Amino acid sequence: MQKLSVKTSRKNELVDITAQIKRTVESVGVKDGICVVFCPHTTAGLSINEAFDPSVKDDIIFSMNKISPDYREFRHSEGNSDGHVKASLSGSSLNLIIEDGNIKLGQWQGIYFMEFDGPRNREIWIKVIIA
Repeated sequence: MQKLSVKTSRKNELVDITAQIKRTVESVGVKDGICVVFCPHTTAGLSINEAFDPSVKDDIIFSMNKISPDYREFRHSEGNSDGHVKASLSGSSLNLIIEDGNIKLGQWQGIYFMEFDGPRNREIWIKVIIA
């Protein structure tokens, strides 16, 4: 397993980690297999989405904030319940196909770390499984 460090600068933020995941897969040297990407945090998640138009990231954050605003009625004492809800909606893992040494993504797709309780120093766990 390999670890990737991610430093976020805002409470809600999408960080494009596509290049780092690609480099990790290339460093393993596997031709065909699966790359499992896992987020071990309860107020962060992962997503595959459009990486061409940067406004998509803002639209996703806007929508997540509409779905789960920071309600003062939340009972969790740390004050980050909205982040827990958003992380539950986004999910904590991705499975990526590796073919001919490259991860398979659609033409416009990128891989995002989704921060919902930043700014923080986070990590992502990556496991490449050889087919």
